[in-house]
Amino acid sequence: MRDVRNSAVPRPAWRFSGPEEDARPSLPEVYSSIHVPAGGLWLRRFLAFAGPGYMISVGYMDPGNWATDIAGGSRFGYTLLAVILLSNLMAILLQALSVRLGIATGRDLAQACRAHYSRPVNIGLWLACEAAIIACDLAEVIGTAIALQLLFGIPLIAGALITALDAFLLLLLMNKGFRFLEAFVIALLIVIAACFAVQIVAAAPPIAAVLRGFVPSPEIVTNREMLYVAIGIIGATVMPHNLYLHSSVVQTRAYANSDEGRRDAIRWATADSTIALMLALFINAAILIVAASTFHATGHSDVTEIGEAFRLLSPLLGLGIASTLFALALLASGLNSTVTATLAGQIVMEGFLRLRVPNWARRLITRGIAIVPVVIVTALYGDKGTAQLLVLSQVILSMQLPFAVIPLVRFVSDKRKMGVFVIPVWVAVLAWLVASVIVILNVKLLADTLFG
Repeated sequence: MRDVRNSAVPRPAWRFSGPEEDARPSLPEVYSSIHVPAGGLWLRRFLAFAGPGYMISVGYMDPGNWATDIAGGSRFGYTLLAVILLSNLMAILLQALSVRLGIATGRDLAQACRAHYSRPVNIGLWLACEAAIIACDLAEVIGTAIALQLLFGIPLIAGALITALDAFLLLLLMNKGFRFLEAFVIALLIVIAACFAVQIVAAAPPIAAVLRGFVPSPEIVTNREMLYVAIGIIGATVMPHNLYLHSSVVQTRAYANSDEGRRDAIRWATADSTIALMLALFINAAILIVAASTFHATGHSDVTEIGEAFRLLSPLLGLGIASTLFALALLASGLNSTVTATLAGQIVMEGFLRLRVPNWARRLITRGIAIVPVVIVTALYGDKGTAQLLVLSQVILSMQLPFAVIPLVRFVSDKRKMGVFVIPVWVAVLAWLVASVIVILNVKLLADTLFG
């Protein structure tokens, strides 16, 4: 792997307050390690920046999203497709801001927070983000354990314990180079997309009804049950740690150390993340469409759990392989989320605390914290308790989201920190509006969950 201490592109001037000795590259082992051609065909430059967006898109289709999409489709048909589209547009904006922060300042979001806020505030932000990563990991453990049970008949408790073995997956992939890691993630995304493409063809949903579903309906707001599921979809979509992760991994590209070079890098990296998030839109919409055309259309409007969806899918579609493809996509989703959540954990710990822990040790600790409640709840309450634990993980994620979104929007709209790369006023207004909507909806989701 390339020695970034000698060959990395020099970092731009640090525009945040804070000691200069804190100016350490994010993910130093792969910082500026991927060559970007200076000229030639635009396709070569686009391909050089392709990759980080797909790693980010993993968080928008992890096992935590599946439960809300299945519930939305089975209970309300195609109506909530508009909510999936809206949440995806929010994600595109926030990830674009994350790209801009990382490239323009040369700091990931965790490093930016550390330089700007006081130590007590930073400790609080770090704890909030760690809680989000553990909650995300909890969803991945449950999703992977369910997939192993559905595919191979492995009991949930044994499946949860098996997930500890993937603690070394990221270490293996990183040793082969960051491009190899990106290729692994993209390959699993292709598997997920292919599985749902087959299921959509088998389900043959009515095109007109699907298209109408993308048009917002007043019923989403007036129907309290529908509104609750809609809030759940939005709350489960934007992952807090994705904002930290994206602002870091875009710096793996060796773009030119000039305003023009950074402006060009922002343009290509934003295109990469936008295209990748459109893939996430397809997969989330596909889950809801399959649930709507298979369950809602046949009167099974009470299907809300992944295991139940698996058991009904093949009989109702009349396609024997449908349930297997569903479980295979779930397994691929869990494995992919494992990789990105581990990497985000490293970025957050190093950015906030300047503390480096071996990847395998950090992975074992995080995964161990997630496995324990899964094993205990499954042993005491069975599959039903595991499904409720999955919902709880999404509530915890919702609670942490404002602690990532608000600092991000604050930094990129501050000219003193961003210089010529500060976002335009209209983008800042839109970003604060999105942040406000996310915060309000997540607070409501939390209140409804706690107080019924």
